[in-house]
Amino acid sequence: MVDSLGEPAFLLGHSYGALCALEAALLTRNVRKLVLYEPPMDVSGEGIPSPGIIHRLEVLLEAGERDEVVATMMREVAGVPPEGVEYMRSLPAWQARMAAAHTIPRELRAPEAYRFDPERFAGLEIPTLLLIGGDSPATFEEAEKAVAQALPSSRILVLDGQGHVAMDTAPDLFTTEVLRFLEGP
Repeated sequence: MVDSLGEPAFLLGHSYGALCALEAALLTRNVRKLVLYEPPMDVSGEGIPSPGIIHRLEVLLEAGERDEVVATMMREVAGVPPEGVEYMRSLPAWQARMAAAHTIPRELRAPEAYRFDPERFAGLEIPTLLLIGGDSPATFEEAEKAVAQALPSSRILVLDGQGHVAMDTAPDLFTTEVLRFLEGP
């Protein structure tokens, strides 16, 4: 899709989408800048996500509990505190997340099979902003550092006081930082 555009594109990915955007950047020369917000990669060998969570989410899906699928994933995988989940439920995006709840187990399985090979990215010169929430689980920080070491034109920006979903919990901060990077040199 990026190759069909008439000019280089900005590419932003969050969570599983960040993993997809990182890999997509290897497939095209038409990415001007890349923003990755906490790609879920197991660089420590400890495993992502926590054991049993995928099965529990599938049971909830089978029971039609889409709201609880999203809430459980947010709490137990993304590390969003309960009050953050309750706030997110009040946002319009929650309905879209529930509609896509059936994709969550598949997206959680992807990082289990993914093996980050830093050497594959050594020649990727795309200016890249790596976002991480200051309150996010340590596994995200480890992944961000590994990506930063692999990408020669990258930098990490910590979103203080935020977790895995700053676009929902601090949209002004998230938007300001992303636009500052995209509009900058």
